[in-house]
Amino acid sequence: MTTPVPAVLVADVPERAMLLDVRENDEWAAGHAPEAVHVPMGQVAQRLDELTTMFPDRPVYVVCRSGGRSARVTAYLQQVGWDAVNIDGGMRAWAAANRPMVAEFNPAQPNATPRVL
Repeated sequence: MTTPVPAVLVADVPERAMLLDVRENDEWAAGHAPEAVHVPMGQVAQRLDELTTMFPDRPVYVVCRSGGRSARVTAYLQQVGWDAVNIDGGMRAWAAANRPMVAEFNPAQPNATPRVL
């Protein structure tokens, strides 16, 4: 029997929450929460010591595009002793709730509007 992954709706994510975005580089560049830390899902385990330094206080709210990858990362972080919470609906829900987003600067599109890939 598996333990359910702790999760919250976007509306319940505190304004000053510590966010870990586990999407790929192109997804991150297109649009992300302004204060989020970016570590692609495939790098989380190998960068755990670095993440421990970045997130000395927890809980950590984990986000991806729709909530699947972040649920897996949340489960992993929980297994290694972290207080981690998945954001249900991911960045799609984040954008739909009009939460703040920024895009990485791209010289080819200097005025690009943040979006979720």
